[in-house]
Formats: sequence, C-alpha cells, structure tokens
Amino acid sequence: MTRARLLVVDDDAESREVVAEALQAEGYTVTTAGGGQEALGLVKERVYDVVVSDIRMPDLDGLFLLRELREAAPDVSVILMTAFGTVEAALEAIKDGAYDYVSKPLHLDELLITVRRAIEQRRLVLENQRFRETLQERHHLGNIVGVSSRMLDVFKLIARVAPTRSTVLITGESGTGKEVVARVLHFNGTRAAGPFVTIDCAGLAESLLESELFGHVRGAFTGAVMPRRGLFEAGHGGTVFLDEVGDIGPNLQAKLLRVLEVQEVKPVGGNEAIRIDIRLIAATNKDLQEEVRAGRFREDLFYRLNVVSIHLPPLRERREDIPALARHFLQKYGDANGKAIRGIAPETMVRLEVYRWPGNVRELENAIERAVAVSSHSILLPDDLPPHLLPSTAPTIGEEAHGPVEMVSLEALTRRHIAHVLAATGGNKSRAAEILGVDRRTLYRMLERYSMLTPETPPKV
Repeated sequence: MTRARLLVVDDDAESREVVAEALQAEGYTVTTAGGGQEALGLVKERVYDVVVSDIRMPDLDGLFLLRELREAAPDVSVILMTAFGTVEAALEAIKDGAYDYVSKPLHLDELLITVRRAIEQRRLVLENQRFRETLQERHHLGNIVGVSSRMLDVFKLIARVAPTRSTVLITGESGTGKEVVARVLHFNGTRAAGPFVTIDCAGLAESLLESELFGHVRGAFTGAVMPRRGLFEAGHGGTVFLDEVGDIGPNLQAKLLRVLEVQEVKPVGGNEAIRIDIRLIAATNKDLQEEVRAGRFREDLFYRLNVVSIHLPPLRERREDIPALARHFLQKYGDANGKAIRGIAPETMVRLEVYRWPGNVRELENAIERAVAVSSHSILLPDDLPPHLLPSTAPTIGEEAHGPVEMVSLEALTRRHIAHVLAATGGNKSRAAEILGVDRRTLYRMLERYSMLTPETPPKV
C-alpha cells in the first residue's frame, strides 16, 4: 500500500524532531507542526492517516485539537502524548475519539508499535468499508449467465485474463453487463483483497471528472475547502474501472495516458506526484477505433487500454441465453421479495425469446423484476410482463415482435414452435400435443429436453 502520511504536532521542537525522525526511519511520510493551529491548517491542506499530538500546547491543546479533527478529518487516527499523564485525561481523550494515549518521556518503541496499530486499524476500517460496499456485487458474480458459444468464449477469456495485471478494454452495447465482467475480473484476480473503485465517465464535466479521478488540494477550485483523495489513489493495490471511457475529453485523455505509463497521479492544484499501483479496466459502448479515426480519441491511449479486449455481444445475438438469464433473475428477485415463484410459463418464455431487447441484459433483468413484483401466481404468466412485451397477437414462427427472425438452429426453432403452440392453447398440453402430432408423454419429454417444464399445477386435459 502507499506510505502512510503522519502529522507530528508538538510545541517542543526537540521532542517533535525526535518523534518525526523515528517515524521517518520506519518508512512513513512525516510532516511536523509546532502547534494545534498550524496542525489544523495542514490537515485542511492534505489528507493524513495518523496525527501524533502533544496535549499541553500554548495555542491549542491536544484535546481541543482532537475535537476539531473529528469535524475536519473524521477518518484520521489520533494518538495523544503528554508529560502530565492522568487517568482522567486518558479517559477524556479516548472518549473524545483518540485512538490511543502515550505518556512522556516517550518510549519510542512503544510509540512506533502504537502508530503501526493505528495504521493497521485504519486500513482494516477502510477495507471493511469497501467490503460492505461490494459485498452484494460479489455475491452476484453469477450475473454473467450464458450457455451460448459466444458467451462461453467470453468466459474462457475472462478465466485467462483475470489472474494477470493486464489492462482490459470491455466493449459492448449499453446493458450487456460490462461492469459485471469488470467485477468478475477483479474478484477472480490477484487483487481481490484490494479495492475495486468505479466511475461512469459519461455525463461528467471534464473538470469534475478530473477531480474525481485525481483528487484535489485545498483551494484548487471554488468549493474545494478540503483536500480530497482521488479514485486512482483510493484504488491503490486494487482495480480502477472506468466505465464509458470513450466519453472523456482530450485533456483528460493525456493525463490518463500518463497514469498508465508511469503509475502516478498529481492532484488538481497540487505539485506533488503520488505513486500508485492499480490495474485499470475500461469499458465503452463506442467504437474506439472509429473515434481514433475521427480524431476524437488518442491513438496511443487506445493501444494502452486495448491490451486485452473483451467484447460482449448484444442479447439479440445470443437468444439461447435468454431462458437461463430469465430463470436467474427470477430466483434473484423472488428471493429478494420473498415470493415463491417457481418458474416461467412456456407462453411467457416465448414472449421473452422473440423480443429484440434493445436494452440487452439490463432490460431483461428489469422486465423480470417487474414481473416478479406484480405476479400473484406460482409461475410467471404473460400478463406479468411489461406491456410492451405483449403484442396484441401472438407472434408466428418466422416473425418477431420487432422484425424478422434471425437465422437460428433447428433445435431453437423447434423450441420456439413448441412454446408458441403452448401459448396459443393457453397451456393445455393435451391440445398442444394434438396440434404437434405427438402424444402427451412425447410432449413432456420434449419439454424436459428444452428445459421448458415448470413446477405448475397439473396440466389441463
């Protein structure tokens, strides 16, 4: 991780320098202040991990400084020092939020141990914070669902690339699951214990996006009353995911290129470069090669981002994945809403399969979530679907609700025809078998083969 930043506050210059030198010898980045007021000014200029402060100081005592720090920098750990150690003072310091309390004359070994513990505690708190933020997503890594050959190729590529440090560019239409793939790459890689930070570059003004990515110092621009760490620094030791990277402007493209080349960032308004160690994953719904040809995207940055390319096909080009995805989302939202919906009726599934899904997997997920919310049955019925998925007449073989059917395998066509006949007969399997020219037992075997059986009530006869 990056070297911890420490601030040593003491009006006794000799004591202050002794402590600072001991901490610097441990590899920490140390700044000193001769009093509480100076310390408050420094804390407003930049972010510190630990403040080590004397209690008795003429301008602003350590206890008052501690209370001010709780307001100005609530994440900082504070260790107080004093030559006037009493139980009452120690209790007051801990009650006011100090991490620990050490007495003078100092035992440097004891102080160093206390500082290490404070840094470790802060690291654990921040990691726990990140873990809570990503816990739900980590449980939903199975959102990448697919049985199609195109998705199996994607799975194989993810498996090969995840353990590496390589930069990855994920392409595909909106709603195809680019961020889900980015999370899978992170949590199945060597940086899984590190942070996963993400930002959507679309729709943000370049100045705001730059501040979000690189951080800023106090006074860098109007409203920058406190320093702030950027997402690149927050992602140190982990992965930074830039969604819709094709939307960033030329000035920021140059700065992003430098991040990839030298692994360091400079906060907005600052002069000091900060070393980072991140893996970058980017995503876009644009054709970046076309953007390069049009002069809107830097060619050198494109090649830096496009070390490994993963393309996610639109849902309309992998329709054989729709049943598996629909069942996955049914279970997800059934569990979330406490509804015991056990399956999807065949006539409902045919509606899902013939729709073109311009919003891709995200639209399908929203449709199933809506269906689960409104359903009052043990299986999802056509009327549970959003109205735009319910044309006035059932589609016939060879056409769709939104244009001609694409070329599909005979097996897929057979499956759709069975679903269409079941939809036309209202789920009456005896009538459906008669239309299909098979007996009921054969129809059930066909339904089982095509994963169309649902745990519904006994069929109509």
